[in-house]
Amino acid sequence: MAKDGLRGRSALVTGGSRGIGAAISRALAVAGAAVAINSHERADHAKNLADELRKTGIPPITVQADVSQTDVVSKMVELVKSELGGIDILINNAGIAITRGIDDLSEADFDQTIAVNLKSVFLCTQAVLPMMRAKKWGRIINISSGAARGAGAIGPHYNASKAGIEGLTRGYAARLVKEGITVNAVAPSLIETDMMKGQPNLVSRIPLGRFGKADEVAKAVMMLVDNPYMTGQTVAMSGGMSFN
Repeated sequence: MAKDGLRGRSALVTGGSRGIGAAISRALAVAGAAVAINSHERADHAKNLADELRKTGIPPITVQADVSQTDVVSKMVELVKSELGGIDILINNAGIAITRGIDDLSEADFDQTIAVNLKSVFLCTQAVLPMMRAKKWGRIINISSGAARGAGAIGPHYNASKAGIEGLTRGYAARLVKEGITVNAVAPSLIETDMMKGQPNLVSRIPLGRFGKADEVAKAVMMLVDNPYMTGQTVAMSGGMSFN
C-alpha cells in the first residue's frame, strides 16, 4: 500500500506491541493510519513502539486491556473511539500459546486458550461493527495459524482456537459483504518471533528453508486492507508447507 494510503483511517491492533502485532502496527502507521496499540501485560513494549511510530507524524495511542473480557473490550473500544474518532480497521492478533501434550492438557488450559484466541475475536468484532456500519466501510483481519489445518506443535486446544477463528471469519464475511466491510484471515506458520526462539530444528519442516518474518505477515495484512473485493478468505503463509 502506498504511503499515506490510509490517511484519515484509524486502526486497532490487539496484541499489537510485539512480534507480528508490532509489525502490523508499523505497516499501518507507515500507510498513514492512526493506530491504537493494544497490549495486556506488555505496556512497556506498547509504549516503546508508540514512541517509535510517532516518527510517522500521526501519533498512535496505547491501550492496555484483556480482550477476552466483555466489559474490558467495551471500555477499550470506547476509549479508542474517543481518542481516534472511530475504528475503521480491526486486526485481531491477540493470542496465547500454552504448549501441552494431550495427557497434560487441562480444562483451564483449554478455556483460557479459547477465551484469549477465539472469544476475543468475537468480542472485538461485535464492538467495532456499529462504527464500521455507520461509515459503510471496514476491514477486519484475523490472525489465524497453520495449526487451524495442520497438527501443529502446541496442542489440540490451540488448533481448535485457530480453526474457530477461520469459522468466524467466513461467517462474518458472508453477512457483512454488502455493507462495505470485508473480513479475512492470515494464517502464518513458523514465523520468527519470541515463540520460535530456541527451536531452530523446526526450520527443517519448511521447504523454503527459513522461518517467516513478521513484516512478511504484515505485508499480507496490508494487501487485505487494500483490497475491497477480497473477503471471507484465509491467506496461508507457510514457506511452502502443505496442510492437506
